[in-house]
Amino acid sequence: MPTFMPAYAAIDFGTSNSAVFVGSPRHSMLITLEQGRQTMPTAVFFNAEERSIVFGRQAITEYQAAYPGRLMRSLKSLLGSELMRETTLVNGKAVAYKDILAHFLAHLKQRAEAEIGSELKQLVLGRPVFFVDDDPVRDADAQSTLADIARSVGYTDVQFQYEPIAAALDYESQLARETLVLVADIGGGTSDFSLIRLGPDRAKHRDRTADVLANGGVHIAGTDFDQQLSLATVMPHLGYGGLTRNGKPIPAHTYFELATWHRINLLYTPQTLAASEAMRTIFKDERAHTRLMRVLREREGHRLAGGVEAAKMAVADTGTAEIDLGFVEHALSAHLDAAQLQQALAQALTKISHTALQTVRDAGLAPDAVQAIYFTGGSTGLAGLRAAIAEGFPQAELVVGEALASVARGLGVHAHKMFAG
Repeated sequence: MPTFMPAYAAIDFGTSNSAVFVGSPRHSMLITLEQGRQTMPTAVFFNAEERSIVFGRQAITEYQAAYPGRLMRSLKSLLGSELMRETTLVNGKAVAYKDILAHFLAHLKQRAEAEIGSELKQLVLGRPVFFVDDDPVRDADAQSTLADIARSVGYTDVQFQYEPIAAALDYESQLARETLVLVADIGGGTSDFSLIRLGPDRAKHRDRTADVLANGGVHIAGTDFDQQLSLATVMPHLGYGGLTRNGKPIPAHTYFELATWHRINLLYTPQTLAASEAMRTIFKDERAHTRLMRVLREREGHRLAGGVEAAKMAVADTGTAEIDLGFVEHALSAHLDAAQLQQALAQALTKISHTALQTVRDAGLAPDAVQAIYFTGGSTGLAGLRAAIAEGFPQAELVVGEALASVARGLGVHAHKMFAG
C-alpha cells in the first residue's frame, strides 16, 4: 500500500456511477472502490433492519434482496433542484437531501484514504457543462451546493473542472500529433461537449484555457433514456396511455415519476399511495391499476427501472431483450428491440446531436474542422447514440474511450497540475 504525502483527490461524481483518482507528486492511481472495481454505482441504501448505510453495488444488492429500507440513486440529479433544500423520510426520520449526498461523498473519501494511508484535503470535482439548462442562477447554486457538501466531509480546497475537458485530458495521452477534438461525454444525467485542441506539446502547459474553443451541454442522457424506454415498454402494463371509464386519458403524472430514477421514492408516501388507490374507480382496465398499486405498495419502482436499464444495455449488445415483470404479475414481461429503442430515444438523440453541432458553431468553426470525436460516458455504449452524433461530422475519426473511468483519470491530470505540478 503506497503512502501518499501530500495527497490530492479527483472525483467523478456521476449520476449513475462514480470514480475516485488520487495522486501526489510521485504516485497516482484510480482507487478500487468495491469488489475489485474502480467505479461504483452512485447509490445509497438506508437499511432499516440493520440500521446501516451502504453504498454502490451493496446498496442495490440489499435493496433487491428485499431488506426493509430506502434506496436512493441518481443523487447528482438532485443538484440545482428544489429538493436540495428539502428533507425526505428515511426509515421514519426526516433527512436532508444534502446530507444524503454528503454520506456518499464521505464514503468515497473514506475508501480512498483507507487505500492510500493519507488524509485527503485537496479535491477536484468534475461537473457537467450545465447542471441545469438555461438557468445560470440555479446552475451556479448547484456547483456551490456540491462544493459545500465536499467541504462538510473534510475537503478544504475544492476546485471544479468540466467533465468533457477532463475526458479530453485523458485522451490526450494517446495522441502523437495535434488534433482538434470534440469530446462527447454522455453519462447518466447530462450530455456534455467540449471542442478542444489536444496534442503532446499542448499537454505540457498548465493553463489550457486557450485550447478550449467551446463548451456545450444539455440535461439529457442515460436516465432520460431509461425514462423514455420505461414509458414506452413497461408503464403501459400499469395503465400509462390507457383510458378512464369515461374515455379520457389516465393522468400521466404518476407514471413519469415512476419512470424517473430520483423521483421514484416520492410515490411511496401515505398520501400519494392513498391518491393512487383512489384512482381505481376511474380505470377502465382494473388489472392495470392492480399492477400499478402492487409496484407502489411493495416499493418495486427501482426494480422496474433497473430492469429497463439492463434491457437498454442488452439491446445495445444483442439487439433484443425481455424485461421480466413476473414480480408484478405472473408471467408478465415487456419486449424491447433495437427499433423500439431507436424510436423511443429519437427525440432525445436529436437534441443531443444538435447540441454537439452547436458547440462547434459556437467556436466559429464548421463541422468539417473536427478531426476526431472522442466518446466517453456510460451511455456512449449505445451505437445509435454514437451514430446520431457522428452524422454531423463526416470527416471526423470516431474514437470510443473507456466509458466509466476516463473522466476520473482526466480529473486526476488536472488535479496534479493544480496541486502538485
